[in-house]
Amino acid sequence: MTVLEAEIVKAVPAAVAPAFVRRVLARAATVPEVAARLPEGTSTVAVRITSDEEMQQLNRAYAAEDHATDVLSFTGTDDHLGDIAISWPATQRQAAEHGQDDKTELALLVVHGMLHLLGWDHATRAERKEMTRLSHEALRQSNITLAPGRL
Repeated sequence: MTVLEAEIVKAVPAAVAPAFVRRVLARAATVPEVAARLPEGTSTVAVRITSDEEMQQLNRAYAAEDHATDVLSFTGTDDHLGDIAISWPATQRQAAEHGQDDKTELALLVVHGMLHLLGWDHATRAERKEMTRLSHEALRQSNITLAPGRL
């Protein structure tokens, strides 16, 4: 049996309970394609909800890009899948832009980060299509529906 444990750190005030993020990740892990890439037994992931400023610092340090992004994934080793950093201000901006609530946008970014940790990417059209399909399916496990046109 596969178990996914998540540590959630809110480095900035964010109107979301860590339990919500844990549930989204745990339910996303039940999607067959996702479950197939998880290690047997217990694995971990860390999620940091942070500021645009910290995201810019992380991008500068690890991606040689001097700008903030909405989500970054850092692959782990062994049973630690890795770390996901999410900008709470970007979450709020994107939620407003797409006409959905902050929690829905955060769930999307968490799933997106998790898919990257497990090896999916969106560099090509085919990869984008597959990541979009998996994102929708993972969110459906938590009864979350994205605003029309979000992906």
